[in-house]
Amino acid sequence: MVHDDEAVGLDGLQVEFDDERVVSAAGVMLVATLASRLGIEAMAGDLVRLRGDRAGAANAGRKVMALLFAMVLGADSIDDCDVLRAGRTRRLLGGWVPAPSTLGTFLRAFTFGHVRQLDALLGRALQRAWQAGAGPGAERLVIDVDSFVGGVCGATKQGAGYGYTRVFGYHPILATRADTREALHIRLRHGSANTQRGIKRFCDELIARVERAGAGGPVLLRADSGFWNTKVFQRLEQAGWQYSIGVRNVKAIQTALATIDEQAWHPIAYPEGGEAQIAETVYAGRRLIVRRTRLLGPQAELWPDWRHFCLITNRTDELVTVEAEHREHAVVEQVIADLKDQALAHFPSGHFHANGAWTVLAALAHNLLRWTQQLGLPDTTVRAARTLRRRLLELPGRLTTHAGTTFRVRSRSACRRRADRPRCARRSGRKRPVLALAVDSFVGDPGLPL
Repeated sequence: MVHDDEAVGLDGLQVEFDDERVVSAAGVMLVATLASRLGIEAMAGDLVRLRGDRAGAANAGRKVMALLFAMVLGADSIDDCDVLRAGRTRRLLGGWVPAPSTLGTFLRAFTFGHVRQLDALLGRALQRAWQAGAGPGAERLVIDVDSFVGGVCGATKQGAGYGYTRVFGYHPILATRADTREALHIRLRHGSANTQRGIKRFCDELIARVERAGAGGPVLLRADSGFWNTKVFQRLEQAGWQYSIGVRNVKAIQTALATIDEQAWHPIAYPEGGEAQIAETVYAGRRLIVRRTRLLGPQAELWPDWRHFCLITNRTDELVTVEAEHREHAVVEQVIADLKDQALAHFPSGHFHANGAWTVLAALAHNLLRWTQQLGLPDTTVRAARTLRRRLLELPGRLTTHAGTTFRVRSRSACRRRADRPRCARRSGRKRPVLALAVDSFVGDPGLPL
C-alpha cells in the first residue's frame, strides 16, 4: 500500500467514477445480515398479500426489503431508493433491487387492510428481535406514547389537513421503548385528527404486541395530557400495566388542587431563578400528582403566580420518584426527531394508504438500526440514527472475488475506531461474512446470499 499524505491542489484534481465494484455504503451489510437472520423478507412475503389485479403486487417481500434498506441509508422519498442501484450495492443485497418507480407503484397498491399487514410484520420482527436478545425479558419495560405532526406540501395529499399546531400535514400516533428508543407501534392518521383519536384501540394492539413479544416484567406507560382518557386508564389497569398520564387543568382538577394543604407541598430541585414543589391528592378515585413552579427574583414579574402540571397514576411508589420518572417521558421526542431525520422527513405519496405503509416501514427501518447497535454493540450509548449511519453504514467498500468466493473489502480509513464497529468476522472459503451477534443462534432465514 502506498502512503502519500502530500496536499493536492484542487485545480489539478480530476474526478472519475470508473470502479464498477464500489459499494458506497458497504456498512448496509450489517443491517442486511441482521434482517436476514430475523427472516424479515420471508415474513413480508407471507404477511403482505396485495390483490393480484393491482399493479406492483408481485415480489412483496423483496420490495419491502428494498424500501427498508433505502430508509436505513437515509432515504426520505421514493426517488432516494435509487441509492441501492449504485455500483455493486444490489449484488451486496442479494441481487435484484426494484427501481424507484416500481416501489412507488407497490406502495400505491396498499389499502388500509394491507397497511395492517405491515403492522403485523412490525410486530413479528419485534418479537423475533426480542427473542434474539434485544428484549427486556423479565426486567421493567417503560413505554412512551405520543403523537406528532409531519408536515407536507400540496393540497392534493389525501388525508392531509390542519391540526392543533396549524401545520398542514399528517398526525401519526407513536409508542416507543424508553431505554432503547425502539418504535413499538405506529399508526398514520389524518392531519386534522384529535390527539386521542384511536388511542383505546391503539393501546389494545400495543398491549397484545408487547405480550406476544415476550415482555415478562412490569410495564409502565407514560403519556402527556393529550391522552387523558378514563377508558384508557381502565384498559391499562385491566392489563395489569402501570401508567402515569398527564391531565389538563380543567375546573374539576383545579377544585381537587384546592384541597391540598399548603404544608403538604415538598420542594424539589429546580434551575436557579425559580422554585418547584410537588404534592398529591385524589381525583375520581385515582392518585393525582401535581408539580407547581414559579419564578423568583426580577423574572418573577413575568409569572408571579404558581403554574401547575398534573398527572394521574396508579403507581404506589414514592411521590418524588413517580413525578421525576414521568418527566422523563420527554425522551420520546428523540425517537420522533430520528424518524423525521430519516424516512418521515416527508410523506412521499399523494395516496394516504401509501403513506401509511411508508410510515410503518419507517418504524421498522428505525428498529433495524436500533437492533444492530443493541446486538452488535451491546452496553454502548444509544446514538442518534444519523450517527449510526455515519459510523456504521456510510463506509465505502469494494466487492472482490477470489477462488469463486465473494468478499467485502472495506477501506482502512473507515475503520478508525474499533469500538465504533459491530463485532464482524470475515471468513474465508465457502462461509459468508457474518455478524458476531446473538441472532446467530436464532433459527431463521439461512442468511444473506453473497
